[in-house]
Amino acid sequence: MLILKVKILDIDLENFILINKEDLKSSQYFPGDRVIVKYRDKESVGVIYSSKSLVNRGEVGINIEMAKELKIKDGEIVYITHAERPKSITHIKKKMDGNKLKKEEIYDIVDEMVEGKLGNIEITAFVTSIYINSMDMDEIEALTIRMAETGEKIDWDSLVVDVHSIGGVPGNKYALITVPIVASLGLKIPKTSSRAITSAAGTADIVEVLTKVDLSPEEIKKVVKETNGCLVWGGAINLAPADDITITVERPLNIDPKPLLLSSVMAKKLAMGIKKLVIDIPVGNEVKVKNLKEGSSLARDFISLGERLKIYTECALTYGNQPIGRAIGPALEAREALEALEGKKVPDSLIEKSTGLAGILLEIGGVAPFGEGKELAENILKTGKAHKKFMEIIVAQGGKEISSEEIEVGKYFADITAPFDGYVTKISNRGITKIAKEAGAPNDKKAGVYLNVKVGNKVEKGDVLYTIYSNSQERLKNALKVARLLYPVRIENVLLKRISRF
Repeated sequence: MLILKVKILDIDLENFILINKEDLKSSQYFPGDRVIVKYRDKESVGVIYSSKSLVNRGEVGINIEMAKELKIKDGEIVYITHAERPKSITHIKKKMDGNKLKKEEIYDIVDEMVEGKLGNIEITAFVTSIYINSMDMDEIEALTIRMAETGEKIDWDSLVVDVHSIGGVPGNKYALITVPIVASLGLKIPKTSSRAITSAAGTADIVEVLTKVDLSPEEIKKVVKETNGCLVWGGAINLAPADDITITVERPLNIDPKPLLLSSVMAKKLAMGIKKLVIDIPVGNEVKVKNLKEGSSLARDFISLGERLKIYTECALTYGNQPIGRAIGPALEAREALEALEGKKVPDSLIEKSTGLAGILLEIGGVAPFGEGKELAENILKTGKAHKKFMEIIVAQGGKEISSEEIEVGKYFADITAPFDGYVTKISNRGITKIAKEAGAPNDKKAGVYLNVKVGNKVEKGDVLYTIYSNSQERLKNALKVARLLYPVRIENVLLKRISRF
């Protein structure tokens, strides 16, 4: 056992225990050991790291989150002992070997993940084993249910519906239009969304430009009672916390195993008490789903899992070969969504997608007859009722009414122009996203890319193809370098090549 004095460190590293190298030399503890930190009647699990200078001899460094969990202050004494080997390590090895896991084994893994008993190495091994060996529907069902059970759960006294996109397409701001359309017709739609993982803007990042998104379960219920809808960040209410843990591994590996995609989406919907759900599955060369065959297969899996969870689920395969609308980045997307709600001219792709998804929700929610939902959604948008409802939701969540003209974007900007006459034959989703992120999005909410052209447009030499925005001159400079390297907006001549007999 080690008896050490606490030093609270502002380091964003989960479950770390920082001990002076000299203290470790004279003990039976080593870097990488999993230990229990005890303070009075509370315990927390962590992994040992060593340092020569960040902590003195006789001290142990812990992060702010662990300090809150233990309810401890600087200078107080803690006891450190070896932690038992997590029992789920055996289960993870079983999945690494390609075997099917029992429900109880999956529950053990999820529980120990949430309790902090598994380190990044074990979690990475679990995620990688799923990526390589996949899971059958029995395993996915068990994983989904346990993910939902280990976090917050919200119950409703009436039918609630929701819509979710699996992502991958930049500019996918449809929720800011779809949710108020549905809510204005009496259906309850408590929309929880994520922040950006690999994109330039998650729905929560976009809405946060306009209002608060980190609401408590009680606040969410109050907003939905007042307005029928909300647009909030799911991470603020601890929905399916195991999902957030696995995402920290998926992000750097740039992988999204299908079983985790399915369980991630459906666990949060199960926890939110959703009864009817529409899943948007973008299809395209540079998104998660490459073709209609893959999309149909994923849709069947979502529908099958929904049946097991008693969530009626329908899927929509949508066009994903270029960005939705013209705006990419939180503030730019918030402005474009508001323009659509205000009745201003925006790209058809944004209106088509938003009203199409709203139409399906209206039909499965019993508000519109089959086949007539989209037309009803379009009428609600045209009459301004969706805009009025959106303002109600924004105000109820703690914001104020705002127009599209009032939204500020990055003060530094640069135009990318056409090098010659021709037609736009391709817009790279990945390229545009990389440029927007290099400019600072989503952390810099005013950063991003605004497209002046779409695929099929005719351009002349010198026409502006797109504009990059940033609040940092240095980031803008870096984004320009990436733009020149990637050439994401492809221009081609009608005359591709001349061939003669000579």
